[in-house]
Amino acid sequence: MADFKNRWEDNVGGTSVVSSKKVGFFVDKECILCSVCSDAAPNNFRMSDAEDHDICYKQPSDDEELSQCREAMENCPVEAIGEDGH
Repeated sequence: MADFKNRWEDNVGGTSVVSSKKVGFFVDKECILCSVCSDAAPNNFRMSDAEDHDICYKQPSDDEELSQCREAMENCPVEAIGEDGH
């Protein structure tokens, strides 16, 4: 399970509201740069500028992006993606 306290500093941060729910995704330092997240949710995840980990660069703005972010989180092989809506 991803650890918010261990997240990469270059994640976009913050939250968004989708379907009346506050959501916010991040990638922690367990990331192995496998690109599962950027394949599943290319509008929200990408490789970092350092090219050694992935980041959430944009919080989801609609139900489709939210679904893709959750798919990325569920399929992350090292559970490095977290959702923190608080």
